Amino acid sequence: MKHVLGYLLLLILCVSCSTGTTTDKYQRKRKNIVDVNSKVKEVRVDDVLIGSYARLFVMGDYLIIEDYKSSDYLIRIFDKHTFRYLTSVAHIGQGPEEITVMGHIGIDEKNGTFYVTDHGKMKIFAYELDSVLSHSNYQPKVKAEINMEQFPDRYYYMSDTLSLALTIVPGHSSFEQYVTRWNMAYGIFKQMPYEHPDIERKRICMAVSPELNEYVECYLYHDLMTICDLEGNLKFNVYGPAWNSKMSNKVRYYANVVFCRDKIIASYSGNDNFSDDATPTILLVFSKDGDYLKTLDVGRKIMDFCYDKDNNRLIMCLNDEYQFAYLDLNESF
Repeated sequence: MKHVLGYLLLLILCVSCSTGTTTDKYQRKRKNIVDVNSKVKEVRVDDVLIGSYARLFVMGDYLIIEDYKSSDYLIRIFDKHTFRYLTSVAHIGQGPEEITVMGHIGIDEKNGTFYVTDHGKMKIFAYELDSVLSHSNYQPKVKAEINMEQFPDRYYYMSDTLSLALTIVPGHSSFEQYVTRWNMAYGIFKQMPYEHPDIERKRICMAVSPELNEYVECYLYHDLMTICDLEGNLKFNVYGPAWNSKMSNKVRYYANVVFCRDKIIASYSGNDNFSDDATPTILLVFSKDGDYLKTLDVGRKIMDFCYDKDNNRLIMCLNDEYQFAYLDLNESF
C-alpha cells in the first residue's frame, strides 16, 4: 500500500511539472556580482562639446553620437576604434537640411546610410555616411514621411520594407506602445502578436538580433524581460526578484538593452524613479534565452550604451567625472 501511495504521489508531481509553463523564468536572486569599475576606460572626445544626455550608435567603423541638447550640430561622428573626432552633421533649425526635433537614428549598414527622424517636420531623413564624411555642406534626402497617429519611436532597420519598431500610438492623455513590423516604404505597421496579459501600461526598451532570430523587450517600470522570435511569438518571460504587475512608475527597473553576440546585456536600476539613484550603475548579463549569468557593477551612472561587436566592448555615455567610456567585454567575461 505504501508503495502504491508513493507511486501516486510521484505521478501527481510529474503531471504538475509537465503542465507548468515552459516560457516563464522566475529569478529570485541575481547575486553573481562582478566589480568592473576599474576596467571602465575613459574616452576623450577632444574639444567637442556634447550635452549631458546623448545617445550612442555604432555603424561600421564609426561611432555616431546623437546630442539632443546641442545648440548647433545634433550629430557627431567619431572613429570607433580610436575615438578620433571626424565631423558633425544635422544642424538644428528650420531649414531644408536642418533638423527641428530630433528623434531616433536608424542604421542601414548594407547601404552605408543612417536615418534621422525629425518629429517637427514629421519626416525621416537619409544621410549617406561616405558623403557626410566627404562634404561639410552635405544635405540629406527625405527617406519617409511619418504621422502623429502612429509613428516609430525607435527601430531596428533591416530593409525598406521591414524594420522592427517600437511604435507609439498617442491617446487623449497618454500613449500606447507596441512592437511592430514596420514597412518604412509604405508606412504600414503590423503589431506583433504577443503582449504580456498582466501589463496594463507598457513602457519598454527594445533590442533586436536577426542572427539569433529574436528581439527582447525590457520593461522600464516592471521587473520583467520578454524574449520573442522575429515573428512576435513568445519564447520566454523572465521575471526579476521585484516582479509584480501593478501599474506604477515609482521604481525604475530597466533603462537600455543590447544584444552582445549570444548574450543580452541590460542596464538596470531597481531604485526610486524620482530620486538621484534612478540612473543605472549596473549591467545585467543574460544568455540569449534569458538565463541570468552575472551582474557587472560599473559603479558609475550609465546614461546610454551601445555594443561595438568588432572590438567586443560596450561604449557608454556616463553621468560621471568623465562623460564617455568603454568596457572591454573580453576582460569582463
